[in-house]
Amino acid sequence: MNIYVSNLSFAVQDEDLREFFAPYGEVSTARVVIDRDTNRSRGFGFVEMPDTAAANKAIAELNGAMADGRAIRVNEARPREERPARPAYNKSRW
Repeated sequence: MNIYVSNLSFAVQDEDLREFFAPYGEVSTARVVIDRDTNRSRGFGFVEMPDTAAANKAIAELNGAMADGRAIRVNEARPREERPARPAYNKSRW
């Protein structure tokens, strides 16, 4: 199950996110989303857990829990929505 975690401290790294969820079961991946321009955390991330029961327990118990001084929000991740492609802008003056 893919889990969305928000309201993370900017200091939280992938390994920290993995450690938050490890007591609830196996964690396949844990990834904090990084801003391309600033190379800093965007304050949210995703955790993948193969066991659905363990993932649901982690969601129930960690939603609203304090992590690095902030109350995190934990939900099942929704599928990514398809967005229309951005138009390509012509950079020439003429």
